[in-house]
Amino acid sequence: MALRNHSTITEFILLGLSSDPMIQTLLFVLFLGIYLLTVVGNLMMILVIRMDSHLHTPMYFFLSHLSFVDLCFSSVTVPKMLENLQSQKKTISVRGCLAQIFFTLFTGGTEVCLLSVMAYDRYAAICHPLLYGQVMTKQQCMKFLWGSWTLGFLDAFINVFLAMKIDFCDIYIIPHFSCELPSVFLLSCSDVTTNLIVMFCSLIPHGLATSFSVLFSYVFIIFTIFNITSTSGRSKAFSTCSSHLTAVIFFYGSAFLRYLMPTTGSPLELIISVQYTVITPMLNPLIYSLNNKEVKAAVKRTVGKYLSFK
Repeated sequence: MALRNHSTITEFILLGLSSDPMIQTLLFVLFLGIYLLTVVGNLMMILVIRMDSHLHTPMYFFLSHLSFVDLCFSSVTVPKMLENLQSQKKTISVRGCLAQIFFTLFTGGTEVCLLSVMAYDRYAAICHPLLYGQVMTKQQCMKFLWGSWTLGFLDAFINVFLAMKIDFCDIYIIPHFSCELPSVFLLSCSDVTTNLIVMFCSLIPHGLATSFSVLFSYVFIIFTIFNITSTSGRSKAFSTCSSHLTAVIFFYGSAFLRYLMPTTGSPLELIISVQYTVITPMLNPLIYSLNNKEVKAAVKRTVGKYLSFK
């Protein structure tokens, strides 16, 4: 039986979240609002950190780049999802699908690395405060940053390069609102064993290594905090970590569930995907601003400077 390849099949159909026109309209309004909040919130974090000299520290350096990654991560999938919610023809080209997978893996892989680096930064600041300036130098921060982007790129490149060699069958319907690697494998007529092995040998170790790094950092941080005698000192140390720990739980929890659970297009699968691709990038700037006195003070100073120039 002849197989249809990329030259024959030029597009996939994305079923999305619902086929009911009324629900689609409600979802469009909801996700448009979420996306606008994501863009405004993350751009504001980047702007405030860049403009306020009090925030020119390693922690906020990484936070500004996390906001940029969140902005990119959300922009990979949400605009196409919004387009399909208002379109009768809910399609995406094969190249567009592979590009979406590439940038999702690229930005997602970079994000987990940045979250790991931020955990190490908090470990260095709380557990070894006297050596913090020597450990987290500007050069070291840049190495961590470029290392995060490089690992994210390599994971995305390897997996998508192999995915480009897949032959697709007549069934080219994706029961999802975006393209994800496991969903594309189900459409293949060719053997995807190598693709699956590479995916699990690249993405899973990547996620496990960064998550264990976060876990070990916080184990040492918690022990150190419990040994602080002053209540105010303990509270201050904990407050600098709580925002980051919340962001880690939101992103890691949903992303791991998505790539470890079977791809069926079930409501639970779609909810988990919405959680880490749509909701988390919106929540991160809120988590870091609402639970951080330094950021709130910096926002007030930045707004005050802006109003004084008018």
